[in-house]
Amino acid sequence: SGVWSPGVGAGSRTTATPPKLTPAGQAIKDAFDAGKAEGRNLQTPQARCVPNGMPGVMRTPYPFEFLFSPGRVTILVETHSQIRRIYVDGRSVPEDPDPAYQGHSVGRWEGDTLVVETVGLSPAVTLIAETGLHATENSRIRERFTRTGDRLTDEITITDPGLLAEPYVMVQNYTLQPDWEMREYVCQENNRDSVDDEGRPSMDLG
Repeated sequence: SGVWSPGVGAGSRTTATPPKLTPAGQAIKDAFDAGKAEGRNLQTPQARCVPNGMPGVMRTPYPFEFLFSPGRVTILVETHSQIRRIYVDGRSVPEDPDPAYQGHSVGRWEGDTLVVETVGLSPAVTLIAETGLHATENSRIRERFTRTGDRLTDEITITDPGLLAEPYVMVQNYTLQPDWEMREYVCQENNRDSVDDEGRPSMDLG
């Protein structure tokens, strides 16, 4: 439990770069890259204050707070004031969940490691930054949270047989900050780093 700081420098995060895509996934990425070459897709929806959703939410550069209660682990994310609820009460992942930005997460303990399965991601969610790939009903995320002293590691594995030819793995590390407190984050207040509907920067200098 407590407040944790995600690292953004060398050694704080790693990825299995680049992802190995299926032909369908590669076609999406090729179209996305062509749009970037034409000046589109240069900004993510977060520039319009749209939440990241999973898995990007776990890699934002603002603090996280982990809370434990009977049958549930709750993650409070300062960015966009997002909340993740991970149920550890023995239930299975839902078979036909309503799509959600954070998806629907169910966890279990393997020793001191919290293993989390997330399904039911909204199609608005970007699976892997810089690819243009969005979640489908077949997207699934497995996380393994392991703590070593004041360091927490989240190993994130993404699978989607329609888009990814093999699982894509990202690792994010966090450092415990016992003296920190979470703050309010209201993106819509005085947001000047905006974007149009095609992802082109639309800075408002007022």
